[in-house]
Amino acid sequence: MSKKSLEELLKSFGNPVQMLRNSKTGPNVYPGVPPEFTNWRDEQSAWQKTCVLFNQSYHMADLAVEGPDALKLLSHLGVNTFANFSIDKAKQFVPCSYDGHIIGDVILFYLADKKFNLVGRIPVLNWVMFHAATGGYDVKVELDERSAARPDPFNRKSYRFQIQGPNAMKTIEKVTGKKPPELKFFNMCGMSIAGKQVRALRHGMAGQPGFELFGPWADGEAVREALVKAGEEFGLRQVGGRAYSSNTLESGWIPSPLPAIYSGAKMKPYREWLTEDSYEARASIGGSFNSAKIEDYYLTPWDVGYGPFVKFDHEFIGREALEQMAKHPLRTKVTLALDSADVTRAISSQLDKGDRAKFIEFPSAVYSMHPYDKVTVKGKTVGVSTWIGYSSNERRMLTLAILDNEYAKPGTDVTLVWGEEGGGTAKPTVEPHVQTEIRATVSPVPYSEVARKEYAEGWRTGKF
Repeated sequence: MSKKSLEELLKSFGNPVQMLRNSKTGPNVYPGVPPEFTNWRDEQSAWQKTCVLFNQSYHMADLAVEGPDALKLLSHLGVNTFANFSIDKAKQFVPCSYDGHIIGDVILFYLADKKFNLVGRIPVLNWVMFHAATGGYDVKVELDERSAARPDPFNRKSYRFQIQGPNAMKTIEKVTGKKPPELKFFNMCGMSIAGKQVRALRHGMAGQPGFELFGPWADGEAVREALVKAGEEFGLRQVGGRAYSSNTLESGWIPSPLPAIYSGAKMKPYREWLTEDSYEARASIGGSFNSAKIEDYYLTPWDVGYGPFVKFDHEFIGREALEQMAKHPLRTKVTLALDSADVTRAISSQLDKGDRAKFIEFPSAVYSMHPYDKVTVKGKTVGVSTWIGYSSNERRMLTLAILDNEYAKPGTDVTLVWGEEGGGTAKPTVEPHVQTEIRATVSPVPYSEVARKEYAEGWRTGKF
């Protein structure tokens, strides 16, 4: 029996919003590593004070793209310039719909002549595979699914680690026996660790220096053990699944834009290509922002801080719409620092017999794949919060939000509406509760001062 397409599934529900808001799928999981190696507070602290090792080998999908038309295909889909892209470089690859809304973003690696790899959440990879299959390109694509979506979760093609923090370079020097190469951000080189050849990308998160390391799956454990041993004297901590997703609160990256594929006549062939068991069909939306129009959940590159990535030096899907958007971007990405007394009030409601607020999990309070909480000023909705959690480093509950420009100035007082309407939707992660208002202050993004001032030039620092 053939599977339904996403288009057929959407027709059976009538409204994409109702399908996604009541989806039975909870937030993305981080398999393959324990929830905590020590405790998530110290693991958070280590990426600012010593160094950490993230094991990213399980939760992201990889797509190999090879062939004479590989660069042509990627250039046709990405808003980024490819004019200066060459072997041993990487970039944040951002494709958009025909109407100029984000499909997602992943890291694109230029590995060799006519050979690329894309790493990240599956919506972008699905979009690339669709065009590779239907666009007449002379390319070969091969998907290596994330562990949670495969029958053999511990048999990936590659391992992927990230080491970062003030002592990351000391650890790399010890484990390689050489001074770390002085690479520019998002440039690559080779290293030898534990007798294994390793590909290294100059990277970092939460504003701290580091490398992303990858190589054949069979080499992964030897490389990991060597890194852990070398990092012992420098305070290295391995980061578990609980802390991992919270580092974005300090670095300012929005990990969960809803792929803008659920509406529009031009997107229909893609919805007919996607199946009922695809990520897009099983995705979930959660939070207090509730509109009957799925388009109200779509985000532009400027909404998430990627406006400077958009370069009109090539033809790509969505270019015409983005040329119009570029004239007057309407919203700005910010951090919201939630009022600690209001957060405490919401938490304390769990200890009363009466009405309770939506449970706040620590350190990440996200309870759907795509969180959307409304942000208001005097009852008027002025934006949405897209990620929420606690930073032990900052001692604050923070959210990453997108606000109308007039309300995005740091220091502005706003209100976050926490919880879903009517006692909550049918998602299994949602218990009966009442909505509550939490005061918040608009703050810079990234929230971490180190990330704002010391990170490589780009969207985080505002320098290009």
